[in-house]
Amino acid sequence: MFVEVLKSKIHCVRVTDAELNYIGSITIDEDLMDAVDILPGEHVYIVDNNNGERFETYVIKGERGSGCICLNGAAARKVQVGDVVIIMAYATMTPEEAKDFKPKIIFPDTATNHL
Repeated sequence: MFVEVLKSKIHCVRVTDAELNYIGSITIDEDLMDAVDILPGEHVYIVDNNNGERFETYVIKGERGSGCICLNGAAARKVQVGDVVIIMAYATMTPEEAKDFKPKIIFPDTATNHL
């Protein structure tokens, strides 16, 4: 048997852009991705603290140090620039692995999206 557990979490970052005319995804500053071990193309879940929306997409690497959090494509309709979101990725593992696993969680400055 396997369980799905929280692997990575970027807690409370501000949406900097929303690009409706794009083929889906979320663009995330590469510094933030590195800090929580999220990879380009990885499946993530997003929660918008401002409007309660919950949705999922995949990650595109954004410019390092830019603070970029950009929702693309259909996901752009679920947020407003300036909204505060939580970005989470999960991993599948055995219950034995999960007992000792520690997720990587960061709390960036919501004004700048920097660590």
